[in-house]
Amino acid sequence: MHPINLTSDPIICAIFGGAVNGFGTGMALKNGISTGGLDILGLVIKKHTGKSIGTINIIFNGFIVLAAGFMFGWPYAFYSALGLVVNAKVMDMVYTRQKKMQVMIVTSSPNSVIESLQTRLRRGVTIVHGAEGAYKHDAKTILFTVISRYEQPELQRAMQEADPHAFVSIAEDVHIMGHFYEPDL
Repeated sequence: MHPINLTSDPIICAIFGGAVNGFGTGMALKNGISTGGLDILGLVIKKHTGKSIGTINIIFNGFIVLAAGFMFGWPYAFYSALGLVVNAKVMDMVYTRQKKMQVMIVTSSPNSVIESLQTRLRRGVTIVHGAEGAYKHDAKTILFTVISRYEQPELQRAMQEADPHAFVSIAEDVHIMGHFYEPDL
């Protein structure tokens, strides 16, 4: 059987090749699997610097593409660089464990919510006492925590279990300074 040639355009090949590769690597990392390549080094550096794995991947592979450009010609290096950028962006979109979200919970049942969050998500919680709802003027407690986007479905289950009537607000892409627990791959 002969292979089917969909296109010979190197730009289209770089874009789709980078997207497929980035999706595959992102899914592997999301599910706790390593591809055995630079993603291992990327995970180690990410843990110490907070940079995204896609950015780290671009930096290391950029040096390889630069060397290949000198050896094999710049047009091929530019196509490879395009594929690397697409790969990194798609990988960062799929690998949601590195995306942080700040969660604010307004609840009448803070103890059950805290217990559920700490049991299910292994996250610290900051408590603000003395809040008051403006509609009914009843006493509330505000809880703050930070989770990864990967943990959002588990947060929803925890809230449904602990206090289904709580008000939950989520801010995406927050920057963390200080300790944030991240499980090893």
